[in-house]
Amino acid sequence: RACIGSVATDRPPQGRAMRLPSPLALLLGAAAPARGFYLPGVAPQEYATGQRVELKVNKLTSTKTQLPYEYYRVPYCQPAQVENVAENLGEVLRGDRIVNSMYDLRMNVPETCKVLCRKQLSEEDVTLFALRVSEEYRVHWILDNLPAATKFVDDSTPGEPVVVYDVGFPMGFKGSPDIAGTQEGMSYLNNHVAITVKYHTEATFEGARIVGFEVEPSSVKHTYAGAWDDERPPKLTSCAGGAGPQPLAKAGEVIFTYDVKWEQSEIKWANRWDTYLLMGDEQIHWFSIINSLMIVLFLSGMVAMIMMRTLHRDFQRYNQLDVAEEVEEETGWKLVHGDVFRPPQHATMLCVSVGTGVQILGMLLITMVFAVLGFLSPANRGGLMTAMLLLFVFMGVPAGYHSAVLFKSLKG
Repeated sequence: RACIGSVATDRPPQGRAMRLPSPLALLLGAAAPARGFYLPGVAPQEYATGQRVELKVNKLTSTKTQLPYEYYRVPYCQPAQVENVAENLGEVLRGDRIVNSMYDLRMNVPETCKVLCRKQLSEEDVTLFALRVSEEYRVHWILDNLPAATKFVDDSTPGEPVVVYDVGFPMGFKGSPDIAGTQEGMSYLNNHVAITVKYHTEATFEGARIVGFEVEPSSVKHTYAGAWDDERPPKLTSCAGGAGPQPLAKAGEVIFTYDVKWEQSEIKWANRWDTYLLMGDEQIHWFSIINSLMIVLFLSGMVAMIMMRTLHRDFQRYNQLDVAEEVEEETGWKLVHGDVFRPPQHATMLCVSVGTGVQILGMLLITMVFAVLGFLSPANRGGLMTAMLLLFVFMGVPAGYHSAVLFKSLKG
């Protein structure tokens, strides 16, 4: 111990500094400074009081026709100059058509029964509105990259009401005896919307961040006193309540109005999409799809396990028998080896099908990995569709390889 101690004390204190740097240290030293960035639409935006918050309109969708339309394909209030928002491939394939609107929202500035515009509808316009209402079309808006949502309470479970959000809001409704002031079978237009915007404030940043966007539509047949002036609209006498709904029966004027309400929320900007996870998408039954996939995978695994155990047991029995003396007749899999191990009649079609399956399976697996890691944020609209298309193209390489290997093994 004394010798070891003397050797250690004879070394200079700078001995550790004279060692060669490790490869990790060289890599860290050679790394150039880089700047981080946010994906478009993912970075938070702060709004000062009175600052304009742009409301964009998107498409019209229906679960009955599955055919989307552009927002201004129906005679809604339209600005003088329509500006299209740049879209990616996924948004185009989903049918998104995002454009500007006439709605004027100012941060933390409430509005009550504000006139958007007055439209003089012709017979063709009324017929078109009534047709879209009967086809159960829904309107989709976007505010600070958040989609508009309609809130309602699901009381199907007794004693446990659940607040559920539905994407978009209906264009109108059909009259029924349950709705006061309506005629059964008549179409009514939702020409008034109550907009609720939730925002979050903290001391770490200036201004407010939008964390919620809710829309409650209603139908109001507006009335006013005096002559109408587009520059200075008269005060509506129907805003106090008591007015009936706006029917789509004949040509005439329709006044579009909106309310704006601002609510402070404790929801942080990073968690603002959690509310939309409760949103029920009527077009895609995700739970049923996932449930069916899990059942198919489970049953396929069970069948594969049974087949592997049977084959393994047969192979063990064949290896234990003496071929010359004890094997008198073929049993088990040997009875069908002539049919199982011969090339199929349509080998080319089999190879193509296997390659396509590998391509789709690889696309789905990699997409799920990227989604779990958080690269496919719901804030990036169309990102999932774009990623799946690109992966489908790239997975053509392993698909071709597996098809070629299988085709060669079948002596093609």
